Amino acid sequence: MLDVGDGNRVYWETCGNPQGKPALVVHGGPGSGCRPGMRRHFDLDRYRLVLFDQRGCGRSTPHASDPAADLRHNTTWHLVADMERLREHLGIDRWLLHGGSWGSTLLLAYAERHPERVSEIVIRSVTTTRRSEIDWLYRGVGRFFPEQWERFAASAPGARTGVDIAAAYARLTEHPDAAVRERATADWCAWEDAVLSGETKGTANPYGDRAPEARLALVRLCAHYFSHGAWLDEGVLLREASRLDGIPGVLVHGRLDMGGPPDTAWELHRAWHGSELVVVEDAGHLGSAAARGHIVRALDAFAGA
Repeated sequence: MLDVGDGNRVYWETCGNPQGKPALVVHGGPGSGCRPGMRRHFDLDRYRLVLFDQRGCGRSTPHASDPAADLRHNTTWHLVADMERLREHLGIDRWLLHGGSWGSTLLLAYAERHPERVSEIVIRSVTTTRRSEIDWLYRGVGRFFPEQWERFAASAPGARTGVDIAAAYARLTEHPDAAVRERATADWCAWEDAVLSGETKGTANPYGDRAPEARLALVRLCAHYFSHGAWLDEGVLLREASRLDGIPGVLVHGRLDMGGPPDTAWELHRAWHGSELVVVEDAGHLGSAAARGHIVRALDAFAGA
């Protein structure tokens, strides 16, 4: 546990070869937490792998499932500072960054602020959490799931954008009545699972199947971050992508990603000279065997760099 200030303690762990190439896994969500399966893409004989739970989720404390947990000090820039504090704590000079979905937004924010601390980057399911991307995920993609979106949006009457809907849910997840918080959590998870339903074929609900406390924290943190546009100026991660020039990077994105269409990955690739973009025809947001193969190959190639 690393004391990062503001009453927050962040869980971290290392595995693999203590003398290996340092790498940091940045989980998604916001609020998903790190899991043992995140190690599977790495050759642990060659990597010194670091995983951590971002503020408010996983094993970090205080946990966002507790309505008393104060989220005022839980922002993108607090998380970037936590990552840098963790690097210093572990005595690492430079590390490879790997993550996807929200994790790609966070690692890009870190890399653009601290490019001298980043050796390589491997991203799956690229996002930059622009308000336009939030609007697509929580409003625009509803044209493909009109029934499910109508139920989701019913809790945010009058909302005009996806950010507005996220703000309504942020208020609901802060409600003093536990039943209101739990209903909002269930409705949010049902929508997220609907967007992923073409990939899961109804055999799993990646959001709804989580343990109750993990679900509450995830939805509260997602709504908190997206209602504030992740505290990022619109498009800033693309505008400042030139700060990544010279850092080798591989972007792996599914052609069938309903929640985050490939145009964001394309825009980042165009703005980041030296990056490689792989669009995987059979993959969505959750990836596929082919997408995982591209990630493993990239990480294997960088292991000896």
